[in-house]
Amino acid sequence: MQVTRSTFNEVMVPNYNPAEMVPVRGEGARVWDQNGVEYIDFAGGIAVNVLGHCHPELVKVLAEQGAKLWHLSNVFTNEPALRLAKKLNDATFSDKVYFANSGAEANEAALKLARRFALDHYNEDKDQIIAFTKGFHGRTFFTVTVGGQPAYSDGFGPKPGAIVHCEYNNLDSVKEMMSERTCAVMMEPMQGEGGIIVPDPEFVKGVRELCDQHNALLIFDEVQSGMGRTGALFEYMNLGVTPDILTTAKSLGGGFPVGAMLTTDRVSKSLKPGTHGSTYGGNPLACAVAEKVFDIVNNPEILEGVKHKEALFREKLAEINEKHHVFSEIRGKGMLLGCALNDTYKGRAKDFMVAANHEQLMCLIAGMDVIRFAPSLIITDEDIVEGLKRFERGIAKLIANS
Repeated sequence: MQVTRSTFNEVMVPNYNPAEMVPVRGEGARVWDQNGVEYIDFAGGIAVNVLGHCHPELVKVLAEQGAKLWHLSNVFTNEPALRLAKKLNDATFSDKVYFANSGAEANEAALKLARRFALDHYNEDKDQIIAFTKGFHGRTFFTVTVGGQPAYSDGFGPKPGAIVHCEYNNLDSVKEMMSERTCAVMMEPMQGEGGIIVPDPEFVKGVRELCDQHNALLIFDEVQSGMGRTGALFEYMNLGVTPDILTTAKSLGGGFPVGAMLTTDRVSKSLKPGTHGSTYGGNPLACAVAEKVFDIVNNPEILEGVKHKEALFREKLAEINEKHHVFSEIRGKGMLLGCALNDTYKGRAKDFMVAANHEQLMCLIAGMDVIRFAPSLIITDEDIVEGLKRFERGIAKLIANS
């Protein structure tokens, strides 16, 4: 069957508006479309393709596991899930892992666990969840309400209650909201969709202290910042603040759908048999691939390489900005960077993304004012330099036509 971009409009629900080109093949940081046109990928499937496209070791593991065992219900366990959980626990603060299929599902589990933990240990009135404006935690109704962007949650009827939002990086706003009714604070240790916002470490430490004072759990959503993307296995390690619950997905599977919630022995006990579940969570195929991703990423050489690549991006982006004067700042860490547009170009991030695509570079936006890069952690220096040349050509043409 021959399909094209126009087929999308015929057969798909119109909640997306994809680019005109249709990718059909990828290798490393390169992607080819239906017409054989080659692109450099700085989008990484929205911070997912942590090892690029079709990494040979991931392809090998997927084929091997695919010939063994694809799926079991959670009436049974499986070896890849157990191995992956042990490796995650050994490398982090956690003692226990729950597997899901996505970041939203991992966050849903974290929020339900926090409410159930408060009920088990305190009382039914301790149900308030504090989150942050411009936060993003997924698209289920619970997670999208906790996310601090009303445009994503409005229009679907009554929202889940006892959820309030504070200003990110403003500890006083958290102090004002926090009380003995608070059961959890959920935050991204670096905001992704909200504009690639790096927090003040003292703010994060202050939130941890407030949670301790009020017997509230601290949930870190590391769906986007985790799995080596910032140069540490998880961003909490850079900040020196340990959460009670951590969620991860995106890069965890390197492109295969998988999510995980990590927590301590004490907190985990509130998810007793029957309280929560997932048909596909802990799937042997997903966990086998994620285990190999983990083995490759959790390596000092890879993590140090991320810091070198960030420095190269920043150097070349500074050179671009000296010529074209479009960015107010370059934000983020590692391979999660945001080019914040200055006042002249505010609100036009999508125009820059489209202009880059026309020059055969794939990138993202984070809100209307920030162009986002989230490439593979092992993208070559040559691909970074060439990709940024294409980005600059797009910028130059956009400015010339403005």
